[in-house]
Amino acid sequence: MRQAEALEILKMGHNVFLTGPAGSGKTFLLNKYIGYLKKNKVEMAITASTGLAATHLNGRTIHSWCGMGISQSLDDAQINHLKKKKHLNSSIRQAKVLIIDEISMLNAKRLDLVNAICQAFRQDARPFGGIQVIFCGDFFQLPPVTRNEDEDGRFVIESEIWGNMDIKICYLEEQHRQADRRFLKVLNDIRSNQVTPGTVNILKTRFNKPIENKIRPTKLYTHNHSVDAENFSELDKLEGAEVPYEMRSEGVQHLVKSLKDSYCLAPETLKLKINAVVMFVKNNFTKGYINGTLGRVTGFDGESGFPVVETISGDKIIASPEKWGIEDNGSVIASVIQVPLRLAWAITVHKSQGMSLDCAEMDLSKTFEYGMGYVALSRVKALSGIKLSGLNDLALKVNQKIVDLDKDFFRMSQKLLKGLKTLSKKEKKDRQKKFIQNNRITDDVLYNFRTESATVDDIPF
Repeated sequence: MRQAEALEILKMGHNVFLTGPAGSGKTFLLNKYIGYLKKNKVEMAITASTGLAATHLNGRTIHSWCGMGISQSLDDAQINHLKKKKHLNSSIRQAKVLIIDEISMLNAKRLDLVNAICQAFRQDARPFGGIQVIFCGDFFQLPPVTRNEDEDGRFVIESEIWGNMDIKICYLEEQHRQADRRFLKVLNDIRSNQVTPGTVNILKTRFNKPIENKIRPTKLYTHNHSVDAENFSELDKLEGAEVPYEMRSEGVQHLVKSLKDSYCLAPETLKLKINAVVMFVKNNFTKGYINGTLGRVTGFDGESGFPVVETISGDKIIASPEKWGIEDNGSVIASVIQVPLRLAWAITVHKSQGMSLDCAEMDLSKTFEYGMGYVALSRVKALSGIKLSGLNDLALKVNQKIVDLDKDFFRMSQKLLKGLKTLSKKEKKDRQKKFIQNNRITDDVLYNFRTESATVDDIPF
C-alpha cells in the first residue's frame, strides 16, 4: 500500500494499524494526517509509547496522556480517582482521534488499561470510548521493555481489545530511506528470518572497513554508559574552549521535566567545541537537515553566536534554536527550546530509532534483544555508510512469531486495498466529509461526552 492510499483510509475515520518496514514513511504519513485534522479542527491526542518517539509528532507519552503513568493495571476506584483530574477529563473527553506511535514498545496490559480509562471517562462502552484510534509502528523493531518479572512482555496484538476494534491494517511498502538494492536484500533477509551465508558475506564486506567521508561516523552502541563515555572523552580531546548553550523552557513543570528527561535528544546544557562531531535531532526540511543528519562544528556565527555545522554533504548550516512542545487540544502546554544538536561520536541503538543516518559504525556483539540489529542496520541509508566491528548470533535475528504475523498483516492490507479500490472517488470523499463534519468541534457547540460520537459506515470488505 502507498502512503496516499493509507491516508484515504485514515481520513474515513477507521481504527488503523499503520505499519511497514523501517524507512517506509510511517511517521511522515502520521504527520500528514495530523496536519489534515488540525486544518479541519478535529481534536486529537498525539502520543507515543516513549517520550523520544513522541518528539517526532510534538506529542506526549500515552502513559502521561491517559494518566496511567507506570501502572499496568488500575481498579475501578483508582480510575474514578483519575476522573477527578480536570486536565485528564478535558483531554480524554474531547479527543476524537487517538494516535499512538511506536506501538511495538507498549505492552498488552497497558493497551487494555488505556482502553478502560477512555471508556470510563467517556462513559462509552465501545473500544476506546468511540475515539478513532491509530496505532503506528513495526513489531520487528524494539519490543515492550520488561524491567522485572512482573512486567508484561506481550505485544499489544495479544491484548483483549485488539480483536474487538475492527482495526484496518495499512502496510506501507514503498522504501524512502534505502535505495541500495544489496543493502535492502540484507534488511529483508533479516526481517524474514532468512539470513543465509550470502547475507552475512554482504555484511562482512563492511567489517572494519573505513567510511569515506570527512566526518567520523556515529558509533551505535547497545548500552548508554558506552555512549556517554565515548562522547565526553572525544570532546575533551579537542583543543579550544567549550561553548555552552542552555535549554529554555515554559509551561506545566512536570511536563517540562518529561520533555527534558525523555522527549528531547538535545541535552539541557549543550557543550560544543570547534571540530565536535554533532547530529541534528529534529527535522527542518527548510534549513536542510533531518533527525540524524551528521556534521562537524566548524565555528560559531559572529552575529548570533550559534554553531555553524558542516554536514556530510558539505552544506553549512547555522544551528539556531528549535522548539519541542507538548500539545493538548491544539494548545502548547509545555515546551523547551534548545540548539537542535547533540554530540554524535556515539548514540544508543534505542535512541537511534526513527532516525535516518548518513553513516554509522556499530558493534552488535552485545545485542541482547530480537530486532536490535535490524533497528541499527536499518537506520543507515546505504551499505557503504556502515562500518561493522562486531556481531553476535542474536544481531541478525527477529522474533519468528512476528515474521508470521507480519505476513498476515501484509495479506490483510492487500485485502483492504482491494476493497478501497471498489469505492468511487465520490464515495471516499463523502465518507471523509462525514467523519470531519461529525467530529469537528465548533466554537458555538459545547462538547458533551455523553453524546454518541460519530460512526463510520463499514467499508464493504
